[in-house]
Amino acid sequence: MKVEITTNPDSTWQLLIASQPTGNAALRMRVWRETKSLGAAALRDGAYLLPPQASRGVFDTLAEQVRAAGGQAEVVAVRPTPEQSAQWQGLFDRAAQYAELYERSEALTREVEHGAAGDLLRELQSLEQAMQRVSAVDYFPGPAREQLRTRLGGLRQLVQRRLSPDEPLALADATLAPLSKRSYAAKTWATRRQLWIDRVASVWLIRRFIDPQARFVWLAKPADKPKRAIGFDFDGAEFTHCGGLITFEVLARRFQLDGDAAVARLATIVHALDSGGVPVAEAAGVETLLAGLRQIHPDDDAFAAASSAAFDAWYAAFAASPRPQAQRRRS
Repeated sequence: MKVEITTNPDSTWQLLIASQPTGNAALRMRVWRETKSLGAAALRDGAYLLPPQASRGVFDTLAEQVRAAGGQAEVVAVRPTPEQSAQWQGLFDRAAQYAELYERSEALTREVEHGAAGDLLRELQSLEQAMQRVSAVDYFPGPAREQLRTRLGGLRQLVQRRLSPDEPLALADATLAPLSKRSYAAKTWATRRQLWIDRVASVWLIRRFIDPQARFVWLAKPADKPKRAIGFDFDGAEFTHCGGLITFEVLARRFQLDGDAAVARLATIVHALDSGGVPVAEAAGVETLLAGLRQIHPDDDAFAAASSAAFDAWYAAFAASPRPQAQRRRS
């Protein structure tokens, strides 16, 4: 491991090198717990790493405890090579932890309608606390964190509606206020042509759950939108990305479809393909099938029709067995 040892704290990593005395299981457990709580990465046995974003001096107390127990410990500031910097950042990827919490949120979504109120609230609070713990040591946050944060915000609204159905919801963003499907019946909807993941999924969601008589217009540019058409998935559209939500998720949230576990599962897949974030086992297969349908059906109308049939099948599969594949493999 070639690194530059430096006394300049700017842009340097903290490296704890500890040699613990044999036979001291309590100390070994303490070191393991402390490094885990700090979110440190183990380069090898006895070598623990923290990035520049971590608080300075957090390894010092632990090093003192190792030395007090008869071991050897040093804390040094190191500056990695560019190649090592990229490699070390990968050691702090929290996507898998966010994915595990996301799966728990999906399980809770399936329980909202019939679960005991107290259990729902306790599990939601447990999820929120778990996310806070992961976020506290997420030194290189990516889209997965924002995706889970947004998801838990929507889940809290679902639980609130269940616990207090007549109480007004405290919305984080007024643009996500609930809408009535009756006001959007038999409308013309418009989005950018050359449909892909988020737009073609939104077409299916609109026609399947929001406006079965919907007519669609594919735009060369957003300025071509007919005056009375409802725009989606472009800047300035009535329905488009908002915060950490993609257009499909915004539509599901506003028309109160996000309580449907199968819709929620599809939303996770579409989000992963459109914006990254929480990894989803089924996403690669969905993308491959849609890419094939795009090749077979270059016309947007034909592609939308063929893709909608595929989304019907995915929805039916998730509705019949909504538990994620990865979770089933672990059971």
